[in-house]
Amino acid sequence: MSGFIGRRSELGILDDLLKDVASGSRNGRPGKAVLVRGRRRVGKSRLVEEFVERAGVPHVFFSAVGGSRDGDLAGFVTEVAASSLPDAERFADFATPQTWDAALSLLASALPTDAPSVVVLDEMPYLVGEDPGFEGSLQKVFDRSLSRLPVLLVLIGSDLAMMEKLNTYGRPFYQRGTEMVVPALTPGDVADVLRLPAADAFDAYLVSGGLPLILEEWPRGAGLWEYLEQALRRPTSALLVSGERALAAEFPTEAQARTVLGAIGHGERTFSAIGRAAGGLHATSLKRSLELLIDRRVVAADLPVSARPSRETRYRVEDPYLRFWLSFIGRGIAAVERGRGDRVLDSIRTSWTSWRGRAIEPVIREALWRLADDLLPAGTDVVGGYWTRTNDPEIDLVGADRGPVAKRITFAGSIKWLERKPFDHRDLAELIAHRNRLPGADEGTSLLAVARSGCTAQGAQALAPEDLLRAWS
Repeated sequence: MSGFIGRRSELGILDDLLKDVASGSRNGRPGKAVLVRGRRRVGKSRLVEEFVERAGVPHVFFSAVGGSRDGDLAGFVTEVAASSLPDAERFADFATPQTWDAALSLLASALPTDAPSVVVLDEMPYLVGEDPGFEGSLQKVFDRSLSRLPVLLVLIGSDLAMMEKLNTYGRPFYQRGTEMVVPALTPGDVADVLRLPAADAFDAYLVSGGLPLILEEWPRGAGLWEYLEQALRRPTSALLVSGERALAAEFPTEAQARTVLGAIGHGERTFSAIGRAAGGLHATSLKRSLELLIDRRVVAADLPVSARPSRETRYRVEDPYLRFWLSFIGRGIAAVERGRGDRVLDSIRTSWTSWRGRAIEPVIREALWRLADDLLPAGTDVVGGYWTRTNDPEIDLVGADRGPVAKRITFAGSIKWLERKPFDHRDLAELIAHRNRLPGADEGTSLLAVARSGCTAQGAQALAPEDLLRAWS
């Protein structure tokens, strides 16, 4: 499978912005900027490349490499000189500018004044990190020159926290750009792209995380095990290399944070258990690493949802693909390189059912939150879970009017994500018993059963994979 997949909505947003640029502006400032952010390997650069190719307007696409300011300045000049801008060849005659102020001003002089164009600066966090004055230079040139030209300035970055800050109060580029988030492809996209039934599409999503590079190599119609058998024979498969490349770029120097992430990826969820698995880290060091991981949107910290406050925080890897990679692939790469991908496949088969049961929970919670107005009791604005320190009880799904401390609990639910094992009367009895111990719930609180293989019990609203997939239709 090859070629560009999905992204109709994102392409439409970029097309509309370019149309606005082309139509001009009443205040004499047709130029616009868009800040594009998303996780590494999610396809941001590929999306923008597809956009400029389809747009067919003069453009320059520069990707910073992050070595040094002088190196990126030289690379920028080279890229502009080779671009499709009308006066780009003039750049070949200039010495490399010594500042970004000069380089961006020179770029503005090469842009067309009577037709739309696109300028792309990829890997923005590198440029900001190399030169503390870069943001100010960009703001000044945008205000004085670029905003007065029919140009769409596209700024791309993978450091989610930093890209968000670029457009916040007090930063030079504040309120000058439209923000655009490029997520991974959704379970619905995965089902459409791979032509899989709903239950199998969720399996493929848990493994691929919706990363386009992985889906491009996944044969259409192929099930999970067929794909894994193929991918684990090739050390160059996107399934293997994407995780290490993302971590190397995200945490080039923070070895301790990677150790903590590895502990979470291998299934530890509580503060103390993560600390022990990470080599007995001191609480202060562990707290610092967790804050870094959460700030970079790699790890999520969840609290129980109920009518009673709780400090029982649980941590999980937020990205589905990275969760799978840390659990199985990272430690198995050496075996694949020795030609023993079959051993990695065997380890996945052995742990798959229990691992999937935990990994699918946040995906199902998101689906239910998206479907709340259509499927869930009125007033459900939050979907989470409930647990105690001893996990007695532990409830997979809890709906509430707010979280984590709710005024009203709207439902309690259970997830039964097994082949050939429906949600039955024993599961219902257990859910009722747990609901009775959920702070804020009572006998009138609705019950919900989410089951991969159907529901045979009476007394709970039942949802199947096909129902959940509608959340992304």
